[in-house]
Amino acid sequence: MVGKMTAMAKLQAAEALESASGLRKSYLETLNLVERLHRQLLDVIKDELDRRDEREINSVQALLLFNVGDQELTAGELRTRGHYLGSNVSYNLKKLVESGYIHHERSEADRRSVLVRLTNKGEQVRDMLRGLFDRHLASLEAVGNVGSEDLRGLNTTLKRLERFWIDQVRFRL
Repeated sequence: MVGKMTAMAKLQAAEALESASGLRKSYLETLNLVERLHRQLLDVIKDELDRRDEREINSVQALLLFNVGDQELTAGELRTRGHYLGSNVSYNLKKLVESGYIHHERSEADRRSVLVRLTNKGEQVRDMLRGLFDRHLASLEAVGNVGSEDLRGLNTTLKRLERFWIDQVRFRL
């Protein structure tokens, strides 16, 4: 009986190790894909800017304009929504204000905060990216073989991963 228990325990340990190894491989692949996809998105945006001969801003700045959208936000809100790093957003907002894509003014409620919103020039870039993403949507399923169920499942998983990472930082796990 002891020999069978030991063999069973060894089998369970081997299965647990194999499962952990599979999870490790998938997790590391996911980390790599998330990083690569973000860079690829910036390349797609850069390509669209190049096609339209838009040389005044870069792809990160264009994506920032898209994410501001129709809202009036603070730089802190852009950061907390997870779009940008602190110095990154400050530098790019400064450049976009100087280039006339973003209007900024001090908040009436909190004079320390600066509110930003798109100018007409910024709205044109936002609309350009909306058009680009709409073109993608028109062929995503037929050409990319990615449907709405795929995206829903992916988004659910990415939100869980995001929550996990937030908790790692917040609770120092």
